Amino acid sequence: MSSEEILLWIRKQFENTTELTQKTLDYDNKYALLFYVKSLIDQELLQKLIIKPFFEMANENQFKAYLIALPQFQKAESKEQAVLEVTNGHTLIVIQHDLYLIDLQLATNNQVSTTSVETTIHGSNIALSENLMTNINLIRSYYHQASLSIEYFTKGEVNQQKIAIIYDKEHVNKKALEIIKQKLQQLDQQVISASTELNNYLNDKRFSLFPQMLMTERPDRIVYNIAGGKIALILDGNAQSLIAPAVFFDFMTTMEDNYHTLFISLFVRILRYAGLFVSILLPGLYVGITSFAPEVFRTELALTVAGSRIGVPFSSFVEVLFMLFFMELLLEASIRLPKVVSATATTVGGLILGTAVTEAALASNIMVIIVSAVAISTFVIPVNELAFTIRIVRLILLLITSVFGLAGLTLGLYGLIMYLVYLDSFGEPYLRLFNYQKAKKSSEGQA
Repeated sequence: MSSEEILLWIRKQFENTTELTQKTLDYDNKYALLFYVKSLIDQELLQKLIIKPFFEMANENQFKAYLIALPQFQKAESKEQAVLEVTNGHTLIVIQHDLYLIDLQLATNNQVSTTSVETTIHGSNIALSENLMTNINLIRSYYHQASLSIEYFTKGEVNQQKIAIIYDKEHVNKKALEIIKQKLQQLDQQVISASTELNNYLNDKRFSLFPQMLMTERPDRIVYNIAGGKIALILDGNAQSLIAPAVFFDFMTTMEDNYHTLFISLFVRILRYAGLFVSILLPGLYVGITSFAPEVFRTELALTVAGSRIGVPFSSFVEVLFMLFFMELLLEASIRLPKVVSATATTVGGLILGTAVTEAALASNIMVIIVSAVAISTFVIPVNELAFTIRIVRLILLLITSVFGLAGLTLGLYGLIMYLVYLDSFGEPYLRLFNYQKAKKSSEGQA
């Protein structure tokens, strides 16, 4: 197909819109045709890199050589690629039947921000931005190895989302990399707009409770995981990265575990796992003991619990369910409300709710303490995806306990462990204890 036919085809793609700008440069026997979308390009760069040099060059051949030498130059392989790149902020230049693409994209989302989800006291607090190139620049500035490889995929039939796969080719888990590439190639969706959406599409086990890809906004965490042989996926326009394969224990670690001394790190981890068990088991234990096996308590404690439940018209199961339901409502409200009012509204709501419920004898004082302990323990889980899962698992175990008592709770816990053993993340066992192996000449990490 000749260049004239390609230009006619490109004009036809934009014929019913006013987005495409066509500009003709004609001076001193030099001629060039420019196509671009005005809202997507940096007009100062257009003037500085293309229009001004065009009038300063002696002839068209010199101008062509100049364009090819620019770092923003990209070869146009096909007419479809030319249209796609024009809609991505490139400028298409036609000179003597040759097509040139120059990247002049106007980036308004390339500011590096601070962490808002994975905050730490020690270490870096730099977070990813919503610009893909800025994120890759951040990761490369942390990871100075020539073996760092980046591959690009374009997915989403309508929005043509750009996805970068980042890994260290010397340390990468080749089996996981092959599975991820295969799944990306098979991906056939109209629109992919967010990292969480891509996570769902890549996950074969659609009804799986537990997350199988780790989401992070921290470049240092990405670097640790890449060094450990994992693969990072970053979408353009998203400030969070996906990391795979991810095992259960990845979701219970933070970057600060690497910054503390051994004993402090160990203490914090023990505290975190204690919080995990409390948030999962405490409501079920309360129902199981008070309804099925009160003899487990010491006499004084059993009398205290029984005394606090005097006047409560519900069974312990309904009491727990009632309080957990309102706790979940408060948590959801704290996420949806504006930040300036969410903390105050949920604190006041919790205090009023707890006081009013006990005064109205709809729940016991001990129940309020248990729900508060469960809520605090849930906040200890460092990764939100796992915290959401724990909230559902807790409810399932509570339902089982309300029917089968403490035996049901025990069997439910065994069932949960068996389910975790059954899961895998891109070929890696989900309950694998050891996340990395140290090579002789290279350090690998876990985060």
